[in-house]
This record gives sequence, C-alpha cells and structure tokens, in this order.
Amino acid sequence: MATRRALLLIADIGGYTEYMQFHRSILGHAEAATSRMLDKVVDAARDFDLIEIEGDAAFLSRDADGLDGAATFSAITQAAVAMHRAFHEERRLVQLNMCPCQSCTQTSALKLKFVAHVGEVATQTIKRRRKLVGVDVIYVHRLLKNPVPVPEYLLVSEDLYRNGGTVPSDPGMQEVAQDLEGIGPVHTYFMDVEDIAAPLAPLTDPSWSRRIGGTFGMVGRGLPYILGRRRPPSPASVG
Repeated sequence: MATRRALLLIADIGGYTEYMQFHRSILGHAEAATSRMLDKVVDAARDFDLIEIEGDAAFLSRDADGLDGAATFSAITQAAVAMHRAFHEERRLVQLNMCPCQSCTQTSALKLKFVAHVGEVATQTIKRRRKLVGVDVIYVHRLLKNPVPVPEYLLVSEDLYRNGGTVPSDPGMQEVAQDLEGIGPVHTYFMDVEDIAAPLAPLTDPSWSRRIGGTFGMVGRGLPYILGRRRPPSPASVG
C-alpha cells in the first residue's frame, strides 16, 4: 500500500457532550445546530479534504509534499483561524433564529479546538468511502485526550512543530508533555486560538426573511429525529 506525507487536522467541538445530553428532549435541534456549525467549519478549510465527520469532530487532511517547515505550520494555523471564525459566526446565527428552544438559544458554551500532526498515511477505500490509515492517523486522534488548560486551542505534535528544522517563533506556543495510549511519552505544543484569531465582526440581527429561513431550516433538520427516522447519538458515542 503506497504511502504519502500528509498534514492531518481535527477540528473538535468542545462542550458537545454536555450540550447534547442537556438538550436530549429537543435533540433534533441540538444535532441540527452542531451539524450546521460543522458544515461551515469544513467549508472554511479550503485547502484541506474532509476525510470523515466523527460525531462532534471533522477529520481533514492535505498533502504535505512541497511544503517546507514554515509553510506546513502556516497551513495549519491559517486553517484553524478560518475554521474558528466560521464556527462562531454560524453559532451566533443559530442563536438568532426564531426557535425559542434551549438547543437554539444556548450554543454559547460550545467551543472549537484543534489538534494537528504531519506524517505518513495510506489511503484505503471501502465501499467507495475513502479512509486514511496508518500510525500517524492514530497519533493525531490520540492528541484529542490532552491536559491543555484552555477551552479553544491549537495543539500540534512535535513533528509538526519542528517540521523541516523550522521552529515557529510565536511566543504564544507552550510545551505540554503527554503519554499517548499505545504510543508513549511525547512532547506537544499548543497556543490559545484567541491569540491568533481575528475578532468577529459586531453581531447584527439578520433580516426577518433570513431569521425565518433559519428557523425553518432548524425545524426541517430536526424532523427526522422527531419522526423517529434517525436515531440520535447515544451518550456513550458523544465526547
């Protein structure tokens, strides 16, 4: 199986488990709200391919060939900034739709965090679905379980941080040691996303037509749950 070097990025919604469990009685709207936000997050990462939506997270990748150390790190930070902005812009719009349920009005606790790595991957196709496989795919997923003390962050592996012999000079990067299951002790580095994110534009109420359209959109996306045509995620599957 041929391998290639790839940038691996996971955007993970923080607070998702609590949000979904707290709003289980109106789970259709809770799922619809987070789906809308993930849609915007994926669209914002223009240079990355979506590999899979994993519950509350989007797993993305792009070829690392042709990127030197600085360009590799820059590609990750630029994607994180764009995805973070798209997430919070959509989260605010969800809160402005006309549905009064708490799933729609209480999204402010939801955050977005990122983990990233660079390494060797292989592509596997099963029933027309493309998946990435390899130790480095496992590695980036293991990074999600970490002791980073801020709610919204970009955490990168040492391979990515020191890729090509280039160490980013951003003083906001902090080292954190981890012991990854099945891998062992590693060094990783993180920064608070707020330190690199551009401030959001002041929030203004959308037009009535947009609010009505957003409301019907939420109702429509929640109907499969109300009618029992889709099974909501179990508590054990959200995290």
